[in-house]
Amino acid sequence: MRRIINALLFAVVLMSSLSVHAADSPVGRLKTAAHKVVFQVSDGEPQKWYLTLSNVKNVQQDMGIKNVQIEVVVYGPGLDMVLLETEMAEKIDEAVSRGVKIVACENTMIGRKLTRADMYPSVGYVKAGVVELMKRQREGWAYIRP
Repeated sequence: MRRIINALLFAVVLMSSLSVHAADSPVGRLKTAAHKVVFQVSDGEPQKWYLTLSNVKNVQQDMGIKNVQIEVVVYGPGLDMVLLETEMAEKIDEAVSRGVKIVACENTMIGRKLTRADMYPSVGYVKAGVVELMKRQREGWAYIRP
């Protein structure tokens, strides 16, 4: 019985040691230092989109693209800027190419009788934009509404 207890204590000490070393490694630091931010766009005004995408780009430049995860949640009138014929196409593609996730609210789409065929191809989807914002905040993401 004593050998079992000693073996368990040794395992606990070993695991604790490995955890400390993992946190000190570059990979461990990246995981703990990574920033996550979710932007809300629920306005259909182009200037809000330009401001949002400018903020997104500034965050990536300041924090480093690999150090920050960014999601833009679009719902309500904001959906106008992610329709197929959007004037924001170039800016959206630029942001997506830098790893930004832009998602449209399917509840808004249903309410407006829009399908995925009506949406700009770089856009992803979530069932409910507001619920997505709630989930991200609960997960510790910073919340920005320009």
